[in-house]
Amino acid sequence: MNEENPAATSESDKMRGGNQKAAALLALLDKTGYNMIQENGQRKFGGPPPGWEGPPPPRGCEVFVGKIPRNIYEDELVPLFERAGKIYELRLMMEFSGENRGFAFVMYTTKEDAQLAIKILNNYEIRPGRFIGVCISLDNCRLFIGAIPREKKKEEILKEMKRITEGVVDVIVCPDATDRTKNRGFAFVEYESHRAAAMARRRLLPGTFQLWGRAVQVDWACPEKEVDAETMRRVKVLYVRNLMISTTEDTIKAEFNKFKPRVVERVKKLRDYAFVHFYNREDAVAAMSIMNGKCIDGASIEVTLAKPVNKESTWKQHLNGHVSPCSENLMEFPSREDGHQKSAGKPASLSLSLNGQHSPSSPELEWYPYPFLPGVKLIPISMYSLKSSYFSSAVMRLDYFCYKNNWLPPEYYLYSTTSQDGKIHLVCKVLIPSIADGSQSCFMSHKLCTTLEDARELAARMALLHL
Repeated sequence: MNEENPAATSESDKMRGGNQKAAALLALLDKTGYNMIQENGQRKFGGPPPGWEGPPPPRGCEVFVGKIPRNIYEDELVPLFERAGKIYELRLMMEFSGENRGFAFVMYTTKEDAQLAIKILNNYEIRPGRFIGVCISLDNCRLFIGAIPREKKKEEILKEMKRITEGVVDVIVCPDATDRTKNRGFAFVEYESHRAAAMARRRLLPGTFQLWGRAVQVDWACPEKEVDAETMRRVKVLYVRNLMISTTEDTIKAEFNKFKPRVVERVKKLRDYAFVHFYNREDAVAAMSIMNGKCIDGASIEVTLAKPVNKESTWKQHLNGHVSPCSENLMEFPSREDGHQKSAGKPASLSLSLNGQHSPSSPELEWYPYPFLPGVKLIPISMYSLKSSYFSSAVMRLDYFCYKNNWLPPEYYLYSTTSQDGKIHLVCKVLIPSIADGSQSCFMSHKLCTTLEDARELAARMALLHL
């Protein structure tokens, strides 16, 4: 009796599955007339589509697709995303093994189609229990550079960045809130293209390069979300930064009322920046033009129109410089009820997304105590048997995420620094030991905290956003 070789059977099944997938892709190309090529770790469908004339679609027409099961390919993705409109190009990131890397970029011919794709396909259940995430994709042209000597001026930093990297357009340097002659130890460098920024990031990676004799921190900066022109035409709130810590809301209101009395409705100040609310948009625009660059309490201020936050677009993804809306970079208009309860050192929202499932933002999160009545039967369960929606803490969510992926538990490493006023500030680094496929396995927040719990929470958030 001949015994079947299990290894041979498995290899045969793989070849049969590969042939079926290849046939499905060929059928897709025959049906649509699109071309498909694979290069630089990605497979590109279209770009341009058949019969396309003119330049590619403008910025804002591309969406990022995350949480894609590894065995799904263009033959399923294209028909799905064609529901929203005509596809200009679909780029599926690929592994050497032939599996996809779990994410893709879909470019439509119009911005309206891209927005419709987000509306109808974000959180779409593409497999039983598997939800994809869809959000707008932006080519990032800005780098965050940390650990810069605090005495360096903008002109010095700009000159140095232009010397060591190519395509530098501008440098954004924030002055220290207590000593305006110094910077905050970091800067944002704007490049002419995403490619130029990516090349600069590669050159400046820690351990390979130094600035002014010290190692610097380099990462992608979250770009500001593009707000449509129609929305911005209704904004009547100004964002004012570079204020002195000692400057009061009453002082700011008085200064902005000087050019025209009683036009300011209210002012909300948080540390060294503020939101100035006007009764009328026309007065807000006029005040912006007059007050930008003026001095208040000895500080030269910068004034722009504040950008509204779409609170429904809270989930984020950050991968190779392509990112989705990031609430921390948008201007959230504080309400009258905000008071001074929010800590300036904490993000406005701890909203997270795991496998397409959203958790409520912290202001919306409520704890409902139910009475524990006599005779109620209690059943012991494992926390890992619950759905991700039962976890509000990022630390717990990360632990749950690692368990579900059969990874070892995350490891946290604590670091501290002393501020100018002598207070101890903390930051955590989290390591995912089981990631050994060349992906990033170590994550650290760019924000310092005053408590251990907050430091661990932010580190876990950073890991979840990348994973």
